[in-house]
Amino acid sequence: MFEVNRSVAIIRPRPPFLEWLKQLPGELNDNVTLESLTRDCNALLIPCADDYDAAEEAVLDQYQQLFQAELADWCDDETLWPAPLTLELFQQWFQLEIHSVLSDIVDEPLERAEFVPFELGPDA
Repeated sequence: MFEVNRSVAIIRPRPPFLEWLKQLPGELNDNVTLESLTRDCNALLIPCADDYDAAEEAVLDQYQQLFQAELADWCDDETLWPAPLTLELFQQWFQLEIHSVLSDIVDEPLERAEFVPFELGPDA
């Protein structure tokens, strides 16, 4: 087991996000519940978090990109997204958790691939 020189931020959906999903056109799978959404959340590797507040601030500095990515995972029609995508709205829709220690329990080397950003319109 190895300790990794990163911390982890988890973006956990809150009820307003689920309510937005339910009002989107089309049928939402009945299996999509707040419990199911919070069971498998997006996790971010962030710089080592010796200070919780500083780590939280570093993540929230990127809230707009993170908000867009969360919305785009479910709906690529930006006209159906809430507007404007404010920090206050992000914090109402998502709970941010910071975990300071990340351990690697896999013997295989860690692989990385370049992140391909979403093609969002000019107003996003």
